Amino acid sequence: MCMLKRDLPMPDSLQEVKIGKELQGKCLRNVFPESTVKLYCCYIVIMILTIVVIALSVALKSLLKDLPAVSRPGPYFSTCPNDWIGFGSKCFYFSEDVRNWTFSQTYCMALEAHLALFDSLEELNFLKRYKGTSDYWIGLYRESPDHAWTSTDNTEYNNLVLIQGSRECAYLNDGGISSAKEYTPKKWICSKYSRYTLQCPEILNPG
Repeated sequence: MCMLKRDLPMPDSLQEVKIGKELQGKCLRNVFPESTVKLYCCYIVIMILTIVVIALSVALKSLLKDLPAVSRPGPYFSTCPNDWIGFGSKCFYFSEDVRNWTFSQTYCMALEAHLALFDSLEELNFLKRYKGTSDYWIGLYRESPDHAWTSTDNTEYNNLVLIQGSRECAYLNDGGISSAKEYTPKKWICSKYSRYTLQCPEILNPG
């Protein structure tokens, strides 16, 4: 009887319970480790993205801080006084009256300027285009034909353009730059840096 009892097949319900437990164990072993790995991966990705966003934010702030002031909105911009013409970083005044070279330079200095100086061929070509057909004194002079040309800001002329003639004071004409005696009456051009350029160092280095 005992042998018969041991050999009796298990009820279907007990077999189902046993099979269910085995399947549950397999599922737990297969699912949970994989889910944990995926979860850790998500955490790592989130941390990396957070670090990248913070780094980009800091870099952007630093870049904006280092940008020139001209790109920032504000009250600082390039302006010229009334009756002056702006070109690049300078303002130019073209007279209607005619006087000698010394008077012309004194007039410009009273306006906190000098007889016109040009730093490039672009500036010179602008002056030639705008002056029309008249001759204008500019800010170059020399003591004699044996001396070098000097600018009204007390720097030596860089010989960007050859000055024609053997006189002491330079003027702008249709052909380029020529020279004449100081007392010759001509119109004149004053030049000075625009208001923005003078304020630039204070803007870029506040305080």
